[in-house]
Parts: sequence; C-alpha cells; structure tokens
Amino acid sequence: MSSVGIDAVPGPGRSAGWLDKERTIAGVGFNRWLVPPAALAIHLCIGMAYGFSVFWLPLSKVLPGAAACSKGAGFLGGLAAGIAEFTRTDCNWNVATLGWMYTLFFVFLGCAAAIWGGWLERAGPRKAGVVSALCWCGGMLVSALGIQMHQFWLMILGSGVIGGIGLGLGYISPVSTLIKWFPDKRGMATGMAIMGFGGGAMIGSPLAAELMKQFATPEGVGVTQAFVVMALAYFVFMMGGALGYRVPPTGWKPAGWSAPAAQAGNAMITQRHVHVSKVWGIPQFWLVWIALCMNVSAGIGVIGMASPMLQEIFGGALIGVPARFVDLDKAQLAAIAGVAAGFAALLSLFNIGGRFFWASLSDTLGRKATYVVFFVLGGLLYASMPGSAAAGSKLAFVGAACVILSMYGGGFSTVPAYLADLFGTQMVGAIHGRLLTAWATAGILGPVVVNYMRDYQLGLGLPREQVYNQTMVILVGMLAVGLLANLMIRPVAARHFMSDEELAQEQRLARERAAAAEVGSGRRQAAATSTLALVLAWAAVGLPLAWGVYKTLVSVGKFFH
Repeated sequence: MSSVGIDAVPGPGRSAGWLDKERTIAGVGFNRWLVPPAALAIHLCIGMAYGFSVFWLPLSKVLPGAAACSKGAGFLGGLAAGIAEFTRTDCNWNVATLGWMYTLFFVFLGCAAAIWGGWLERAGPRKAGVVSALCWCGGMLVSALGIQMHQFWLMILGSGVIGGIGLGLGYISPVSTLIKWFPDKRGMATGMAIMGFGGGAMIGSPLAAELMKQFATPEGVGVTQAFVVMALAYFVFMMGGALGYRVPPTGWKPAGWSAPAAQAGNAMITQRHVHVSKVWGIPQFWLVWIALCMNVSAGIGVIGMASPMLQEIFGGALIGVPARFVDLDKAQLAAIAGVAAGFAALLSLFNIGGRFFWASLSDTLGRKATYVVFFVLGGLLYASMPGSAAAGSKLAFVGAACVILSMYGGGFSTVPAYLADLFGTQMVGAIHGRLLTAWATAGILGPVVVNYMRDYQLGLGLPREQVYNQTMVILVGMLAVGLLANLMIRPVAARHFMSDEELAQEQRLARERAAAAEVGSGRRQAAATSTLALVLAWAAVGLPLAWGVYKTLVSVGKFFH
C-alpha cells in the first residue's frame, strides 16, 4: 500500500503550517473561479522567460566602448573562448552566448518539474507557488548582481538555474488543482492558466524596454535596474497568486455534475488513478511524451527564427522594395526589422490565443483527436510554406505560421487534460511534471535543427530566401513521428492503476491532513465568495494582460502597415 503523503500528516498537537496544503482546503461557499486568476498571476510572471531576448542586445553593450569577447577559431577554439566568457570582465558578452540562458530556462524547467512534481502533490500549490516566486525573482536578483559585476556565470546561476527551477515549479503548480476544480471543463481550465505563460512576454517585454529606457545613462544601459524592479514587482504579484490558491475538499465535484459513465465515446477517459511512481513504465506516458516533444520541437524552432526567417525570405518586399535581403541598405534593413518585430508579436498573440482555444475545443473533440489536428494540419501548413515563399505570398506564409503557433501553444495547454484523461486526476500534477522533460528535450532539439540546417544551407551557397525549405521538410517529418505516437495511444491497462485499497489510503491521508488542519487552526467557516472579490481578482490579472495585448497590437500594426 502506498505511503506517499504520510510525512505530510501533522502529528498530535501540531497544527498545519501556513503554507501547508491542508491550510489551503477551500471552505463552504468558495467560488472555484477565483483559482484561475491565482494561476494566471504566477504564469504571467514566469512567462517572461519567453521575452528575455529583449535583454540580449543591451546586455551585449553593458561595458561602454569595450569590444565583444573573442569567439575563437574552429570548434575547440570557440568552445574555449565561450567558457572563458563566463568569467571575463574586460569584454562585452556575445548575443549567442547570452542565448544559452534561454536554453537553460527550459532545460531546468523540465528537470525541476520532473524531480519535484511528486513533492508538489504532497505540499500543495501554495507552497510550490511561494518557492517558485523565491526562485524566479531571487534568480533575477542574482542575475542583476552578475550584470553589475560583469560575471556571466552569475547570470547563468541566477536566471538559468535558480530561475529555471522556479519556472518548473510555477508552471505545474496550478495544473492538478485546476483539473480538480474543473472536472467538467478540464481543457478550458488548464488552457486559461497556461495561456498566461504564453502571455507573460507580452507584458514583460515592453515593461523591460520601458524600464531600461528610464534607467539608461551615458555610463549604463539600465539593465541591472530593470532586473531589480521587475524581480520585486514579480515577487509581489506571484505571492498574491500563491496565497490565492485553494484546493477542493476530497471528493468535491461541481453541483449537478457527475462523472461521465465509461462508454465507447469516452473510453480514453478513465475514472481510476495511476500512481506517479509507476508512470515511467507505462507505454502511454512515453507516447504522449513523444507527441508533445515533436509538436514543441517544430514550433519552438520557428519561434526562435521567426524574425530573421521573414526578413531573409521576403527581403525588400516587406517594405515595397523589389530587392533581396542581401541587397538592402542599412536603412532598409532597419525598416524590415521593424516589420519582422510586428510579425513576431503577431505570432505571440496566436500562441496565447491557441492555448485557450485548442484546450477548450479539446473538451468537445477529445484530446487524441485534437492532437491529430495539430499534426495533420500542422504538417500541411509547414509543407505549404516553401511554396508560399517562392510565390511571394506573404499572406499565405504568415497565415500558416500563425496557425502553427496557435497549435504549438495548444499542445501545451491540452496535454494536462490528456494526462488526466489517461492516468486519472489523483497525481496528475506530478505526472505532468515528469512529462515536461519532453519540453526540455524539445528546447534543445528544435532550435538546433533549425539553426544548424540554416547554417548548412548557407554553407552550400543557397540563397537566403531558400535556406529554410529543407528545414520545413524536416519539421513535417517530426510532426509525422508525433502523429504516429498519438495514434498508438490506447486506454491504460488496468494493471497500472492503483487498487481500491491504495486509492482509499491516499484519500484517507488527505482527509486526515484536512482534519488535523481544522483542529490546529479552527474549523473552517462557510464564507461565500463575494462578487467584489471575484471582480478584483480577475482585474488584477486582466488589466496587465490587456496592457500587454495593447502594446503587442501596436507592434503588430507595423507589420500590416
């Protein structure tokens, strides 16, 4: 019989701690619609990981008048120079070196989610949210110190490692809770929260740009101060979200709702539960892992190269000049860069919207069918892009990229509900954490494939407008692999589920923890959620998000202009 959670039961005479899961059990009358804004408050902050590229150019100019660090000659020379750059104080960092922070974000996100996902299930979302805030915001402060001392290793430690751990805990902290609050709308609920991760850069990037502009002086670019201000603001916001988390009592369900009966139409939705300790040995877990990895690898590669890809393919046509990219002068290159920035902003809107749209649609279509759409439609769109580029059809090219990015975001937001369908809701947060190792893998695989193929094609002497054609074929192949994995997914075999006795033990421990918390802190009173509290909670996350959308639409306007 499973013993997971025994260590979390308060002993005789000991009340549950302020951050313990037992202290977050909702009272009678609690409105479940207060939980999504709490999740959004955390995801909108950690989602700035997507927008860190706004710092790259300023960080490459931190030392006024200093040259860029040497890149070295050949592979070994370049490797040695890159390692030396971690501690050099006499030269400016290269943008390519700074980009490793972006890679480390997602590597440590996946690793942290996998390692501490089980702990999160026992500790609860409030404690995980607080730890996430300490790591993400504390990591930014360590990075600020690294900028001030011009020590890149401190930036890697701060934002890359410590911040990456905060990303992982913050990303998965609401998943299990939301699925339990919204068993009738699993996809929509997780879509709302994970939409925030995609939207974080929409708020953070323009905020960072404004802060650096305000703090810039002839002696500095204002990046250090921007890091400090954002870290403090994010900490307040994330703590508010963590304190707003509540978990439903064991056995809770929405009024008037009952679980769908097992039948052919929903055979993929189980009413039983898999223990996280068994998930590594279940074939369905690895098939979902492959499906997510392939979908993310294809999409993240396009995100990373969206701006240069559009500029190199369409060149002067973006500003009405009949000239290739290599034939443009400095002023024209600056003009098309502004257009490409609008394209990147447009992609971010579809990335965000897709997280909510596709996850909500999956409640009707089913998760497996939704992933089939991702792979089939995505493969067709990737395959169409070289033809659109050759024909000079910007509308078709941009439209395909936008839909692809919506499905990239939709893959993230749909997969927690997919896992809950297959493995049950009891430990879905921990299982989701282990699945995010697929994201860590894709964060390396996708950009490496796209960047390597681009450099390889350029080395062969191909025109810049054609160097992405072969890449698109490779990405179609990735989606084909993901499609096959998804089609092979079947309901989980009965032997993998917890027995009735094991499940009863898990639920008994949960009830004991709740009872101990009530003894130590006083019985929870019925306290119906007021309309004002609900409005204020949604305004707290809605207003910053609306501001981010406005700033993004202004940037998008440059593209359509």
